[in-house]
Amino acid sequence: MPLIEREGIENRKLIYDNDKCVGCGICADTCPTKSLRLSPIVPIARGLIEIDYISCNKNNCVLCGLCASSCPFGVLGLEINGEIISKSNEYPKWNNDAKINEEDCLYCGKCVEACPRDSIFFTRKLPDLNDLLEGEISIDDEKCVYCRICEEMCPATAINISSNNEFGIPDTIEVDDSKCVYCQVCKRACPQDAITAICTTCMFKENIDKPSIEGTIFIEGKCINCGWCKSVCPADAIDVTKPFVGEILRNPDLVCKGETCHACQDVCPCNAVEIIDGESKIDPEYCVLCGACVKACPQELLSVKRETMALDNIKSISWKDILGKLVE
Repeated sequence: MPLIEREGIENRKLIYDNDKCVGCGICADTCPTKSLRLSPIVPIARGLIEIDYISCNKNNCVLCGLCASSCPFGVLGLEINGEIISKSNEYPKWNNDAKINEEDCLYCGKCVEACPRDSIFFTRKLPDLNDLLEGEISIDDEKCVYCRICEEMCPATAINISSNNEFGIPDTIEVDDSKCVYCQVCKRACPQDAITAICTTCMFKENIDKPSIEGTIFIEGKCINCGWCKSVCPADAIDVTKPFVGEILRNPDLVCKGETCHACQDVCPCNAVEIIDGESKIDPEYCVLCGACVKACPQELLSVKRETMALDNIKSISWKDILGKLVE
């Protein structure tokens, strides 16, 4: 949504997406006019209040775009005459990213389940079961007494017994060939020996083509490059570049409240915080050094130390000074 829009020689619009915002406050920290303010992120994260993570004083904002350039997650964007500055060669560019190599992807879906931001989407097309199986099954209607034992025992739910008479007494049995796996459980369970089932899959397995699993998978939306997808991928098909390199520091003179507080855990957008032995533990493998936990901690126990950042093409000296403070 547009936070501010002004027309003039240049038409400028500041766009903000609260759904993507992680409440880190980096934009507010870098704003040269102090026009942006970070809302109380803990009650927001806990669902106690419904307001945006960021509010803006429109009278102070000069629409310079520093906030948009400093945000590593694409939450803020400045449009100048309809063009977003992140696509312009005159403005800084973030190089943090997460990419999936579809040639190596197994379409297992583990990354989708692991993503704390619901930012990975995939579809897959499985082969037809009949293309992977060979066999035959038949039922002798003269022997069958419709006792339903085969129906109840069938692990593939391929057998259906129904009634075609006015009394509702079972008198019809059908086998769904698209479900049957020729396991012969029904044959062995039938008390009347009414079922004949033959599995020839093993016999003709060399003639059955290896199944091909097709699909599509992509990352978009609220991804913040935490690395959960990469860590769970069994095919090593995902590359992740984080926005910062560094660490979260803990003040050894202060005591973490652990389970009685867990504010850091509640606001962490990466699921990187766990309470262990009464203290919060931050897993550096998944932390993106956004600093939301630092802002949330009521004990002021935490601080963020960023050594490098994936931001380049900073051409303005004054912008270098301001953005450089992110890694001081």
